[in-house]
Amino acid sequence: MKDFSEITDIWKKAGLLGIGMWALTEEKFQDITDELIENGEMKKEEGKKFIRDLKDEHKKQKEEMENKISSKVQETMNKADIATKDEVRELKDIIQKLDAKLDKLTGSDDEEKDV
Repeated sequence: MKDFSEITDIWKKAGLLGIGMWALTEEKFQDITDELIENGEMKKEEGKKFIRDLKDEHKKQKEEMENKISSKVQETMNKADIATKDEVRELKDIIQKLDAKLDKLTGSDDEEKDV
C-alpha cells in the first residue's frame, strides 16, 4: 500500500489538474462569450451574467470537490489506522506518568541526581 505522503501527492496532482483544466475552460468560455457579444448574438450584460453564473457554478463545484476529497482522505486515514496527533499526545502523557511511577518505585530518580 502507498504511504500517506504518496496518497496526498496524488490528490494534490489531481486537484491541480482540475484547476488547470478549469482555467482553460473559463478562458475558452470568456473567448466564446466575447465573440458572441462582438457578433451581436449576445448582449454585453447577458455575457457578464453568463460568466458570473459560470464562476458561481465553478465555486460550488470546487467546494463540493474539496469536501469529497477531504472525506476520502479522512476515510483513507481511518482505514490505514494511523494515530492522530491527539492520540500520540495522550500516549506520551501516559508514558511520562508511567516513567515517573517507575522512577519512584525503583528510586531511579534519586540515583540519577547523585550521578
